[in-house]
Amino acid sequence: METTAVILQGPKSLGVGPIALNDPTGDDLVVEVSHSGISTGTEKLFWTGEMPPFPGMGYPLVPGYEAAGEVVEAGPETGFSVGDRVFVPGANCYGEVKGLFGGAARRLVTPANRVVRIDSEMGAEGALLALAATARHAMAGFDKQLPELIVGHGVFGRLLARLTIAAGGKPPTVWEISEDRASGAEGYEVIHPDSDERKDYGCIYDATGDGSLLNPLIGRIAKGGEIVLAGFYPEPLSFAFPPAFMKEARLRIAAEWTRDDLIATRDLIDHGALNLHGLITHTQPAAQAPTAYQTAFEDPACLKMILTWENAA
Repeated sequence: METTAVILQGPKSLGVGPIALNDPTGDDLVVEVSHSGISTGTEKLFWTGEMPPFPGMGYPLVPGYEAAGEVVEAGPETGFSVGDRVFVPGANCYGEVKGLFGGAARRLVTPANRVVRIDSEMGAEGALLALAATARHAMAGFDKQLPELIVGHGVFGRLLARLTIAAGGKPPTVWEISEDRASGAEGYEVIHPDSDERKDYGCIYDATGDGSLLNPLIGRIAKGGEIVLAGFYPEPLSFAFPPAFMKEARLRIAAEWTRDDLIATRDLIDHGALNLHGLITHTQPAAQAPTAYQTAFEDPACLKMILTWENAA
């Protein structure tokens, strides 16, 4: 089989073209993708060439770990049926071309145990499930605190805020320095950090991936407070020890979602506890991927860019 996919040949060298697909096995699904998302975190680092050494990385690669589509072939051992609407967190099915993360394609082959059924009415929002599940993973668990302050009002920061409220927590404060991103709050307040005098936050979640904020954030926590590093940080992190010592600061790193997070987040959406409305600001046909990726990474007004694959060859 062949498919059409986004292919990143090297830093800022991106196009759309034909690529061979591995043959499916009895445990695999073949999925016709309708929508795929562009990550402004890890994918941007591959696009710029700034990604630190990462297992399996290299060029050429098919990016994308946010794909929603329909099952068009289902192996006998999968438990899925043709016509099921699914979320696919990427795929590695392109022969010698690396699948990092492999979701930006018209058709893909994936083991069924990586796929999650979603509501057929979700449309483009179905591609946001991994990002929502990552936010849920950062917060869920008996030993984790809900955020009192969230730094960054991009899609990830908004999901953290919405999940905090869905969990019954007090609406968090959200910091944002970009006027383009300051609007769109749902039940919480977004302010510029310069207008916030508070220095006793019990738990701060950073959703920016900006390591230079670590020292200022330490100055904003209460004694024994926690800072959760919920972004992806390409540079080594460091902080001044004396202020952290005085605050007895705690640092926690939040990793990516697990399959349980995907399922739990899907259920929150299905039951109306979490909505994904208003997070997608830009949509482009997959054929315009080079322009779409540049917009996603360079335009601060672009919260989330979605590629549509319905008419792709």
